[in-house]
Amino acid sequence: MDARRLEDLKLFVDRCKANPSILYNPSLSFFKSYLESMGALIPPKIKTENYDEEFPDYKKSNVSSNDTMDEGIVESDVELDSTDVVEADNDLPQKMGDPSREVTEENQDAAQILKGKAMDAISEGNLNEAMDHLTEAILLNPISSILYSMRGNVFIKLKKPNAAICDANAALQINPDLAKGYKVRGIARAMLGLWEEAASDLHVASRIDFDEEINEALKKVVPNARRIEEHRWKYERLRKERELKKIQRERQSKRAEFIFKKEKMEQTSGPESASVLKDGEVIAVHGQEELNKKLNAASKISRVAIIYFTATWCGPCRYMSPLYTSCAGKYPNVVFLKVDIDEARDVAAKWNIGSVPTFIFIKNGIEVDKVIGADKNSLEKKIALHSCS
Repeated sequence: MDARRLEDLKLFVDRCKANPSILYNPSLSFFKSYLESMGALIPPKIKTENYDEEFPDYKKSNVSSNDTMDEGIVESDVELDSTDVVEADNDLPQKMGDPSREVTEENQDAAQILKGKAMDAISEGNLNEAMDHLTEAILLNPISSILYSMRGNVFIKLKKPNAAICDANAALQINPDLAKGYKVRGIARAMLGLWEEAASDLHVASRIDFDEEINEALKKVVPNARRIEEHRWKYERLRKERELKKIQRERQSKRAEFIFKKEKMEQTSGPESASVLKDGEVIAVHGQEELNKKLNAASKISRVAIIYFTATWCGPCRYMSPLYTSCAGKYPNVVFLKVDIDEARDVAAKWNIGSVPTFIFIKNGIEVDKVIGADKNSLEKKIALHSCS
C-alpha cells in the first residue's frame, strides 16, 4: 500500500475512533462485520438528530479537534514536607553598614568586643540582645562578612527568613566563598519553601566547608527539591507530548484539507485537470504546449509544479533522479514534471536553462523558487516548504 493511501486509512481510523457511529452507515457494513468477526466490540449507535451530525464535514471535524488541543494541562499539586516553613517576615529593613566607610583599628576592635557579647547573649538565649550587639558591630565594621552571617543566623532563630537572606546576600557580596553565607541563605530559603534555591545554596556551602548542620538541612530540603524537579519534568514531558500531538493533528488537518480542496477543485474544474496530472508520479514533458497544459492544470487545482530539467548524459542528473521520484510519492499535492533538454529544446530555450540538473518551482504560472545543481538537501527542503503553501 502506498504512503498516500496508508495516510488516508489512518485518517479514517481516527474518525472511527472519534465517532464509532460511523460504522453503522450501510456503506460500511462490510467493515463493521469484519471487525466483529475479529472479536471487536462495536459501541452502540448514538442517535443523532440528522445525518450531518453523524457525518460532519471537514470543517466541523477540524474545529472540534482544535478545540480539544487548545485545552490546557492542569498541573496537580506537589506533595511536599512543609513542616518547618514559616510565614514570610515583612518587617522594616534592618540597619546595614556603609561598605564605603573607612574602618579604623579602633572600630575593628570595638566590633570584635560586640561580637563576643553577641555570642554570649546567643548562648544565654537572649536573641534580641544579640541582634542589638551585632547591628552595632556591623555599623562599626561594615566590611566583615562574618558579622553579617552571624546576624543572619540570629534572624533564622527569630523566624525572620527574609531578613536572614538580606544579611546573607551582604555577606556573600563581601566574600563570595563564605560557606556560612550560603548556609544561612539556604536555611532561610527553606523556611520560605524555596526548596530548589535552598538546595542549591546548601550544596555550595557543603562543598566549601561541610558541617553537620548543613547535612541535616540538606536531608530536609533535597527530597522536596527533587519532588519539584520531577514534577516539572513530568509536565514538561506532557507539554512536549501534547505539542507533538498538536503538530500531528495539524499535519492530518492539512492533509484532510488538501484532499477536501482537491476534490472540490476537481469537481469544479472538470475531468480535464484531474486527467492531465498523475498524483505521486513524475510526468515526462516533451514540448512547450504539453508543459503549458500541465502548468494550467496545476494552477486550476492550486498546486505547486516543479519542472526538472535533465539530460541522459548528465551524471549529476542520475544522482538526483531517485530523490525526485521518491519525493513525487511523498508529496502527492505537488506536480512533478521532467523535461529532457535534448528532446524538448523549445522548453529549455524558453526557460533559459544553462545547466542541468535545474529544478524550477511554479505556482499559478509564476516562478517562485529554483534549485540549480545536485543539491539533494536543498531540493528536498524546498519541496517540503512549497508543498505546504
